[in-house]
Amino acid sequence: MTPPGSRSAQSETAGAITYRVAESESESDRSAVIRGEFTSDTVFEVVVSEDGFGIRPTRLDATIHKVFPDDEPEDDETSENGRRFVALDGDDVCGYVDTEYEPWNRRLVIADIEVAGAYRGRGIGRALMDHAIDRARERGAGHVWLEVTNVNAPAIRAYQRMGFTFCGLDTSLYSGTESEGEIALYMSLFLAPAGE
Repeated sequence: MTPPGSRSAQSETAGAITYRVAESESESDRSAVIRGEFTSDTVFEVVVSEDGFGIRPTRLDATIHKVFPDDEPEDDETSENGRRFVALDGDDVCGYVDTEYEPWNRRLVIADIEVAGAYRGRGIGRALMDHAIDRARERGAGHVWLEVTNVNAPAIRAYQRMGFTFCGLDTSLYSGTESEGEIALYMSLFLAPAGE
């Protein structure tokens, strides 16, 4: 892996895949066609006790396949603190990560990360996350933060391998949505100050 901070945020090639900041609205539109979906044989259960709660992986009797609904609001305005990094196979967008820097608490939020089905398992998600983490360091962020549903065990395990840890949950975030009954888990990756 490339040492953090040594990668160009503008463009990087790993094999046939190129990584860079999305350069046009057309490129962002093409990345929007990547379907958010996963298959899992595990759920991360929230176990409540009188002292608080715990999170534990629990094997499911039957594998689930989830396709995320396209329920994000259309927002033509791009925040000055937002940035999309794309993974390209030639001219085809095969993955992306949307980031938003929140200056008030020095947090870089991973708003969305997707890799097209045929490209999963090739390190593209990790490379995109590395770009997001580099951006966090460039902005002086103290941590990177994300939200993930408790039924998306493949993503949770990938985030844990990248160094993210659980930092909270919300049992009501998905109420009234197609994800009713799922629990939002929050994960963060604390970044060492520059020079450490």
